[in-house]
Amino acid sequence: MPRPGPPSGPVPGSLAEATSRESAGASLVLVPVGSTEQHGPHLPLQTDTLIATAVAEAAAERLGGPGAGVWVAPALAYGSSGEHQSFPGTASIGTEALRFLVVELVRSLRTWSERVVLVNGHGGNLTALRAAVDQLVVEGHDVAWVACATEDVDLHAGRTETSLLLHLAPALVRLELAEAGDCRPLTEILPDLVRGGVAAVSANGVLGDPAGASADEGRAVLAAMTSDVLARLAPVAP
Repeated sequence: MPRPGPPSGPVPGSLAEATSRESAGASLVLVPVGSTEQHGPHLPLQTDTLIATAVAEAAAERLGGPGAGVWVAPALAYGSSGEHQSFPGTASIGTEALRFLVVELVRSLRTWSERVVLVNGHGGNLTALRAAVDQLVVEGHDVAWVACATEDVDLHAGRTETSLLLHLAPALVRLELAEAGDCRPLTEILPDLVRGGVAAVSANGVLGDPAGASADEGRAVLAAMTSDVLARLAPVAP
């Protein structure tokens, strides 16, 4: 029997749910950028996308939402996830395709929005986002990117992301299947990770340990991430 997804219903500031007339005069569009990739045996493939979307929505609400001309665009759910390609379910478009997609998308959004900020939930997207934003800035666009940092505790599908998903979409977490992966720091595993991807250092795809994860911790982490994004967003906020 399929597991239910996150709660549905109108989301304040959702660009997808707005009409053309309602979106006119936008001062800021936040674009969540995620991925579709393995997150161990217990988390859904859309983990990064769910987190980026939640942060963007929370930031938009705190910035005043549609009343202040702030909108959240539909998430980019495919990213650069080649390091996870050894695992079934991973769907990656690669760095160059993502860079091109972001450039074209921002050019389009900027025809009717004053500013665009990309809210990134997957570290593998960084090269594409940096290159795209650099190009767009040279072209004269008011655009930036900010990160949803989840690496303070562990790197991938560990306690931090598991806690976030227990808060955001608990029905999608297979907690009974959660298990520790490679818990070494990034500096130690990076050479093998670069050469052979995540599978070279973790057979189950987890970098960290989900033990101790909780919805309460996820709620606190989301609030901290949102505040961090808003602090870095301040120079380009409306």
